[in-house]
Amino acid sequence: MSAAELTPVVPLTPSEAARWADRAGLPLPADRLAAVAATVDHIQSVVSVLRELDFGDTPPAAAYRTVEEKTDAAV
Repeated sequence: MSAAELTPVVPLTPSEAARWADRAGLPLPADRLAAVAATVDHIQSVVSVLRELDFGDTPPAAAYRTVEEKTDAAV
């Protein structure tokens, strides 16, 4: 069982966003709390999809080498 299966994604409320921001030393104005909570929820939904991907045979990024592509300037 993966960590994503064990931890359900619970929407962040504006009051929880305020509490976490204060805890991190980043107090937010009241008019920003709803937007921050919505942004956090969106990021969590994207990350949860990425956690479901199977990268079993994918080598780490360090295994790839970039090669300079030669381009043709002709139009």
